[in-house]
Amino acid sequence: MLLGKKRKLGRKIDEMNVGEKLEITETIHDKDLLLYLGLTDDNNPLYIQHDYASLTPFKKPVVPQIMLTGFITSAVSKYLPGPGSSILKQTISFPKPVYHYATIVLKFEITNVDSEKHLVTVIVKGYDEDETLVIDGELEVCPPYAPRSITSRTFDNF
Repeated sequence: MLLGKKRKLGRKIDEMNVGEKLEITETIHDKDLLLYLGLTDDNNPLYIQHDYASLTPFKKPVVPQIMLTGFITSAVSKYLPGPGSSILKQTISFPKPVYHYATIVLKFEITNVDSEKHLVTVIVKGYDEDETLVIDGELEVCPPYAPRSITSRTFDNF
């Protein structure tokens, strides 16, 4: 657990450059789906019932799109820019479904660094095993701020 422990912050705005890339791979396991569905109390039959899903155009259960979004936000929080960052805006589409047991490759790229607004624009593309585009998005991310010294305002009250 991280309670009471300092955690290293991610990269600051002045340490980031247009063109930087990150690639991560995620595989969807039953345990991940069950944890997500249990935590959210989401019982959509399209996500878990094979007999229902087989009667739809999807033909088999799909992974909830918001769960896929969780992989994206996790990558931002862990790697690009990293701990201390926050997603302020996101536009994400899911052109094709992702099915259970799929392995997806998420490719991130920084397309804009705005130091004045303290904002980084990141595009993300997700591909399945067949290299089909399954996620297409753009994020506006606030990188971590450099912490101020605890004594930086000591004499403000005098």
